[in-house]
Amino acid sequence: MKDFFLIKYAPGIIRHTSEHLLMVSIAIGIATIVGIPLGILITRKTYLRRPILTIANILQTIPSLALFGLLIPVPVIGGIGIIPAIVALTLYSFLPIIRNTYTGITGVDPAIREAGRGMGMTDKQLLLQVEIPLAMGVILAGVRVATVISIGIATIAAAIGAGGLGVFIFRGIAVVNNQLILAGAVPAAMIALVADFGIGWVEQKLKFKA
Repeated sequence: MKDFFLIKYAPGIIRHTSEHLLMVSIAIGIATIVGIPLGILITRKTYLRRPILTIANILQTIPSLALFGLLIPVPVIGGIGIIPAIVALTLYSFLPIIRNTYTGITGVDPAIREAGRGMGMTDKQLLLQVEIPLAMGVILAGVRVATVISIGIATIAAAIGAGGLGVFIFRGIAVVNNQLILAGAVPAAMIALVADFGIGWVEQKLKFKA
C-alpha cells in the first residue's frame, strides 16, 4: 500500500497541488475580471468585435510550451517562475470567457430587451438587470471551459520553474518513471473534474432560475 503513488508521493503532491491551484485561480480570476467586460464591450461596440476576438483566437492557437518560452525574455511579466505562468494561463483563458459573454448577451431574446426599454430602462439598467442575469449561465460555461483548459496547461508551467503538478510529470518523463508521471497527471485530472462539475452545477442552477 505504501508503494501506491498517491501515498508514496503524498507530501509532494499536496505541495505541488497548492502551487497548481494558486496559478490557475489567479489566472482565471484575472481573465474573468478582464474578459467579461471585454465581452460586454463588443456587444455595445460591434466594430471592436472582430479585432478583440481575432486577438483572443490567435493567443489560443499559440502552442502552450512556445508561449511560455516567448514570455521568458519579456520584462516585468516574463522570466522564470510563477508570474509568466500566470500571464500565459490568463492569455489562454480569454477566448472562451470573452466569446461566451458576447454569445450569452447577444442571445437574449430581443422581445425581452424591448420590454425592458418599454419600461423605461436605460442601457446600463438593461445590461445589469436583464441581459447579464439571463446570460450568466452561458458566461459561466465560458469560465468553466477556461478553468479546465488552464488546469491542463498549468502542468507545462513546470518547464519554466513555476512548480505545480507538472513537476512530477517532467521528472517522471526524464527518468522514465510512470508512477511519477501519474503522481502529477492523476491529481491534475481530478482537479479538472471537480472544477468542471462544480462550475457546471452552478451553471445549471442559474439556467434553471432563468
